Amino acid sequence: MFTHFSKVFLHKLNTGIWPYLAVLVHIGLGTGLVYSAPRSNLAFLVLISSLLSLYFFKTDNRFKLIAGTLLALLIFPVIGVRNIFYLEVIFQISVFAALALGLNIVVGFAGLLDLGYVAFYAVGAYLWAFFGSQQYFVLHFAPGTQPSNLPFLLPGDAFYLFLFVAIIVAALTGIILGLPVLRLRGDYLAIVTLGFGEVIRVLANNLDKPLNFTNGPQGITPIQRPTMPEAVVDGFNTLFGPLIGHRVNAADMYNLLFYLLALLVILAIILVTRRLNDSKIGRAWIAIREDETAAIAMGIPLVRMKLTAFAVGASFAGVMGVLLAASRTFISPESFSFMQSIGVLSMVILGGSGSIPGVILGAAVVTILNLQILQGFSLYLSELRQSEAIIPLINFAWKDLSTQLDPAKYQRLLFGLILILMMIFRPKGLIPAKRRQRRLADDQGQ
Repeated sequence: MFTHFSKVFLHKLNTGIWPYLAVLVHIGLGTGLVYSAPRSNLAFLVLISSLLSLYFFKTDNRFKLIAGTLLALLIFPVIGVRNIFYLEVIFQISVFAALALGLNIVVGFAGLLDLGYVAFYAVGAYLWAFFGSQQYFVLHFAPGTQPSNLPFLLPGDAFYLFLFVAIIVAALTGIILGLPVLRLRGDYLAIVTLGFGEVIRVLANNLDKPLNFTNGPQGITPIQRPTMPEAVVDGFNTLFGPLIGHRVNAADMYNLLFYLLALLVILAIILVTRRLNDSKIGRAWIAIREDETAAIAMGIPLVRMKLTAFAVGASFAGVMGVLLAASRTFISPESFSFMQSIGVLSMVILGGSGSIPGVILGAAVVTILNLQILQGFSLYLSELRQSEAIIPLINFAWKDLSTQLDPAKYQRLLFGLILILMMIFRPKGLIPAKRRQRRLADDQGQ
């Protein structure tokens, strides 16, 4: 009875003018909550979840475009500058969404298990870090020279050129990895790609001697950012200063710039991925994923198609690596550990392997869970430990609670449990790909 009523209600809500009103109310409610309480994590979650309403409700494409543009180019920047942590969360979601989309090409489309995907991310980051810092001159000067006394090799605006250079270099790296190993399958391919990712990280950690290319575990800093004209800062403050409530400085404008660049890269990646998915190459990848032997029998060039998948996925990671290096002005090998690859893979599995909106949702869920929910609980427990409060019923002082119980320390355990539960109850993911959904339905019907 209740299930029937809920289905009827949702059907009525998704017809006529009601879906438009539902989306507008969701966006308006989230914006109002965040604007009135700029430090509330719950308010931010309400606002960012309005993107889900925009996706699921049946509205006109033009309405979706206008509402999405309003969110991305007006509401998110304004609330992000009012509380810079929100903008950082959205930027992290964009970065990991791009990485997940790249890995989705390899895992979701071509069916190749890559456990060293973060290596391509590192290639892009170290590419700009080397040429966009004083590291080139550190390499050629006597040991012990202070980087602060050396010039930069390239101007900061060369960053935009390196966004395209990183695409080529990372794609070539993917091809170099693929050539000797893509005749392997399953677990053997996963082990080799895992080893490749660790090789890149270890090289970055040890190439500080005898010649100092990467500065070893200390990392490379400072890394240049593109120039920020004062006129841009003044123009933004003139337009949006009354909404924000204070004058935005150049540092906050850089955060906004990298958010907009990440958004632009995400849109380009989505466009390329959609076109590839509907092309002959995409259908060849699907055929390889389903049955390699049958794909070869149908005349599909197996190695070439696998190399293409690796090159395309690697190029997405490479361009985001450049963006990361410039935004942080510092990189080190710790940023490209094996667990980063596992984290991106969990985003793909959680959202739905082969699904473009699914992996974006997976990246958003994992990033928000990590940066906001787990970190927020840990900060809250830390505040309670500094007080004299007592846990009700058991008469236990919060200050005696061990720091080993902080939720942020159990990130891997929580993600592991999420993946296990997803594989048991919803193996197709949060937003499954249509092809995979039909296949699972056929398997269940047999």
